[in-house]
Amino acid sequence: MSTELPYSYPRVLSIAGSDSGGGAGIQADLKTFSALGCFGMTAITALTAQNTTGVRAIHAVPPQMLADQIDAVVEDIGVNAVKIGMLHSPEIVQTVASAIQRHALHKVVFDPVMVATSGAVLIDNAAVQVLVRELFPRTAVITPNLDEAALLVQRPLHTEGDMEAAASQLLAMGANAVLVKGGHLQGEVVSDLLALASGEKVWMRDSRIHTPNTHGTGCTLSSAIAAHLALGQELVQAVQSARAYIRGALQHGAEVRTGKGSGPLNHSYAPLPMVRYRT
Repeated sequence: MSTELPYSYPRVLSIAGSDSGGGAGIQADLKTFSALGCFGMTAITALTAQNTTGVRAIHAVPPQMLADQIDAVVEDIGVNAVKIGMLHSPEIVQTVASAIQRHALHKVVFDPVMVATSGAVLIDNAAVQVLVRELFPRTAVITPNLDEAALLVQRPLHTEGDMEAAASQLLAMGANAVLVKGGHLQGEVVSDLLALASGEKVWMRDSRIHTPNTHGTGCTLSSAIAAHLALGQELVQAVQSARAYIRGALQHGAEVRTGKGSGPLNHSYAPLPMVRYRT
């Protein structure tokens, strides 16, 4: 009996930390992939004990175990796009970079999780240097928020002009494209900037959605970009589609109480059926 079947799913791999509260990290990524009609897979970089009020503990996954997770899914199931999130050490960064090169992975979206909501820096300078050197050139786009972009360029960012200058500097540091997220700027308009290596700059602006439930916003946006890339969209369109999805998730979760702190988005407000491609 032949094992050849006529269809395949768009397959997206998340390489990130686990959030026991379910609002961010691997859990948010899987919910996003499913909501957008993709088949999600994971390679967990760290376990966290956390909820809506904060992180209680972090347990690192050994680099070899991380490499084994990536190898297992790539060699059997295959990968159409990748989302990278929390990488806590130079060894883990190098492990991920080596896997990208080993498997010739493409359509890689990197969300550099480096600064906690409290403002605490989650990564040391040595890891930042390895991250820039090893991952920037191997990813399709990096998606820092304002604090993370400021840490990377080593100066505070307060205006849209600062965002544009930071994006240009990050491109010069080796990134192929940069989405600088401006949600931390003051005002009723949220401005994000997508800067491409070609020199093209695309500003995306929308009215601010007022909600206490913003936990996992960055994880969700980057995983939505990866999902849309796996679905065949080009980068600019994938970012625009991901922003539309996350705005809906914020709006539909704005009036829901989950936990005592910053709650999650509503990832499942408009789920799509799993897409099937003819092989």
